[in-house]
Amino acid sequence: MKSKIHAKSQEKFLSNLLRSFGQDIGIDLGTANTLVYVKNRGIVINEPSVVAINTKSRQVLAIGQEAKTMVGRTPAHIVATRPLVNGVVSDFEVTEQMLKYFINKVTQRGFFHHWKTRVVVGIPSGVTEVEKRAVYDATRNAGVREVYLIEEPIAAAIGARLPIQEATGSIIVDIGGGTTEIAVMSLGGVVISKSLRVAGDKLNADIIRYVRTHYKLAIGERTAENIKINIGSAYALSESMEMGVKGRDIISGLPKQVKVNDTDIRKAIANSIMQIASAVKTSIEETPPELIGDIMERGIILAGGGALLKGLDILITNTTRIPTLITSDPLTVVVRGTGMVLEDLDSLKELLIPLDINKKPNISI
Repeated sequence: MKSKIHAKSQEKFLSNLLRSFGQDIGIDLGTANTLVYVKNRGIVINEPSVVAINTKSRQVLAIGQEAKTMVGRTPAHIVATRPLVNGVVSDFEVTEQMLKYFINKVTQRGFFHHWKTRVVVGIPSGVTEVEKRAVYDATRNAGVREVYLIEEPIAAAIGARLPIQEATGSIIVDIGGGTTEIAVMSLGGVVISKSLRVAGDKLNADIIRYVRTHYKLAIGERTAENIKINIGSAYALSESMEMGVKGRDIISGLPKQVKVNDTDIRKAIANSIMQIASAVKTSIEETPPELIGDIMERGIILAGGGALLKGLDILITNTTRIPTLITSDPLTVVVRGTGMVLEDLDSLKELLIPLDINKKPNISI
């Protein structure tokens, strides 16, 4: 009995010793952007999840904002790519390089560098065990001691300070670049969960297709994103908006500029937006009656970059007949949630994804 107590005390001592040397890092590993939180420092990185690679030598040339500026502007042998598609790892080696770059950027280097850091990573709720393992391995190989995974809607709910550990119902809709995550939560668990691969990137693709079909103009992803941010809307605006769009005429092949308005863009993204609204409505319909009253009182909470689409909260309110609110600073809510988990990891461990690979080996001395 004494030996077991001694072993536990040794394990706790070693854990505390490592923690004193290390840093705790929260990562929102998004399809469009990666955000990094460091305990006691806050959010220190918010950069695009883009990596520029020389395809001849497989050498990484740039990561993050620098790599994004290269999109569509590189010679044939240099490719600016996203290593994550729809929230999951599509290129393991490049994801590992990107994570290593961001982690090295925020950690203090030294003898303990490769085994001193604990990391909590937010991932989509609908991923497979293989996809979870890919994120875990890529983060572990980036040179950290412990890796924990958390579902993005749970991290978003924690970041939005919803009382998800209480016996009351809460719902959050996290619209990122690759996925839309919907979760109804109560008593520290997920009651209803849906993950759609319809989000910001899909809206960009819708705009590209619409402009090509109706204006015979070829535009890139960055232009489509600017259109979405500036005049995109899910619900009719009180005042019409328009903007000039430059691209290549697909008939003549020459440069061309046209004007598009908010009505055009609303038509372009209407189908995708209704898929999101319908999924939220379905989640409400599947929610146990005991929790509906709580949700009606607290409202539907929107998070993620997609929450900033003009009029989306009004559309979802009209679709579900439940007040819909946008959380404060929706772009950072997931990474703020991972940071709050790190602040109180021992009591919030039950909210993490249970993986055998996360278990520590028994220490007996």
